[in-house]
Amino acid sequence: MSVDLSTTYLGLRLKNPLVIAGCSLTSEISSLRQLEDAGAAAAVLPSLFEEQIIHDDVQMSQVQDFGTESFAESLTYFPEMNDYHPGPQKYLETITAAKQAVSMPIIASLNGTSKGGWTRYAKLMQDAGADAVELNIYFVAADVELTSQDVESQYLDLVTAVKESVTVPLAVKIGSSFSALGNMARRLAEAGADGLVLFNRYLHPDFDLETLETSPRFSLSNPGELPERLRWIAILRNRISASLAATGGIHCGGGLLKALLAGADVGMMASVLYKQGTGHVETILNELVRLMERKDYESVEQLKGSMSREKCPDPAAFARGNYMKALTSFPSPAI
Repeated sequence: MSVDLSTTYLGLRLKNPLVIAGCSLTSEISSLRQLEDAGAAAAVLPSLFEEQIIHDDVQMSQVQDFGTESFAESLTYFPEMNDYHPGPQKYLETITAAKQAVSMPIIASLNGTSKGGWTRYAKLMQDAGADAVELNIYFVAADVELTSQDVESQYLDLVTAVKESVTVPLAVKIGSSFSALGNMARRLAEAGADGLVLFNRYLHPDFDLETLETSPRFSLSNPGELPERLRWIAILRNRISASLAATGGIHCGGGLLKALLAGADVGMMASVLYKQGTGHVETILNELVRLMERKDYESVEQLKGSMSREKCPDPAAFARGNYMKALTSFPSPAI
């Protein structure tokens, strides 16, 4: 049996549902070529950070020099440009080079929380050749004066502003910590998001007991993170107008198949490639084909969403229904 792996994400027709998430592997042209040769259908470039844009604009106007001799802390208030790679101009050059080097769609990424220079750079990314833009909203509401309405409005205003500046598709990558995630997802789609990427993985601070300083703690994803994505993709499938992408916890063909069954249009991955190498893309796709053939699926389009909430005979399974069952079925510890 011949299996058709093609799918549509953000209106882009892809040869299969495996997309490389933004990471250092997608920052180099050589790696992008290897990933495409292994079978990747599209790639998200690493994010251009809001801090880079701000620094670039400030440097251009020489505002950062004001007061640096008066206040010592202002000497390090703005990060040095070499703390980030690549810078804004280099990022745009990378988009153009990537489009010339590979045939798969290239998705540019913006990371930040305020309008700032985002709308301008989203347009520049489009002009550089990006097939789509992913808005990676990384925002921790640490101000106790902020209400949930304030936070949601900030997201929606940002999506609206960026969408108005580009004609290419816009994906929005968010975290899961909204009190009413389903409603927020719908409003993001209404604000102009052509797709939602679920979910962002937040870095958490750790304490160094020797230096008594805080430091960011980064870890690769693990398959245990996937169920949260499955739950919300299954809930949102066909209930909002946006495409859905699962990211975080997909490490094998089985994980990718689960994401598709829940209702994702694509599955994004990066962590497993750091462990197994870029060639692992081919292994995952081969496993996906074998699993589909075993279940007599002829195409990805046929199976997408077949285990979503709307197709489930017991929709409560995605809310509270399995809570008691999970607790009571957990094995008792040996005594």
